[in-house]
Amino acid sequence: MKSARPYICLIAACFGILTMLTACYLPKYSFTGTSIDYEQIKTIQIDKIVNRAPYGWAPMEAMFNTKLQDKYVNQTRLQLVKRNGDLHVAGEITAYDQYNKGVSSEGYSAQVQLKLTVNIRFENPKKNTQWERQFTATTQYNSTQQLSAVQERLVTEMIEDLTDQIFNATVSDW
Repeated sequence: MKSARPYICLIAACFGILTMLTACYLPKYSFTGTSIDYEQIKTIQIDKIVNRAPYGWAPMEAMFNTKLQDKYVNQTRLQLVKRNGDLHVAGEITAYDQYNKGVSSEGYSAQVQLKLTVNIRFENPKKNTQWERQFTATTQYNSTQQLSAVQERLVTEMIEDLTDQIFNATVSDW
């Protein structure tokens, strides 16, 4: 009676070789969610996003610019450059408004909605892609609070949301 061991070893060896060959041809995936071809795209130019909103909060512009640049630097291998980037992001903050959102049983405002809107222009000359879009983030706070007491936290939340939206629209397939 012949032993099955040589056949098992041969099958295991074939399976191992097949697995290695298949692995060489699988597409590469990134856990950051980006779809950047780093062979072609190596740099990004992010112009200063200026605050053109009629009403604004002074630190908001710097906070937004820092967060947007950090998002690309920390989540991609792109190098940030001052000009002639392979990708180009530009724009402005166009609105920073608050609205009464909810009314209490006494007829007074109970919730206030804070809204931040940015207009972004994006260009990828390597893919011949160019667009201009508005992105908006909103948050609420209780009307018994002063805006000045909660503004930094709320603006930080909205900036996080906006930079995620912009990042996804420019370099992700989400």
